[in-house]
Amino acid sequence: MKISGFVKSILSGISAGSAAAIAAAQDNVISTGEGVTITLAVIGAWGIVYAVPNKSAKGPQQ
Repeated sequence: MKISGFVKSILSGISAGSAAAIAAAQDNVISTGEGVTITLAVIGAWGIVYAVPNKSAKGPQQ
């Protein structure tokens, strides 16, 4: 099964954003700084994961 880089980055953004949101919502209030942290986590995950290529299924290049 081949997952495209776009789908991989969207899923990582959802994961990073939800993890940051859960940590930020521990006091039942999300402040502006926490909102910025959530946003940066999502954008950072999108960019970093999209830039890394998927591993080749064939194995190492010779």
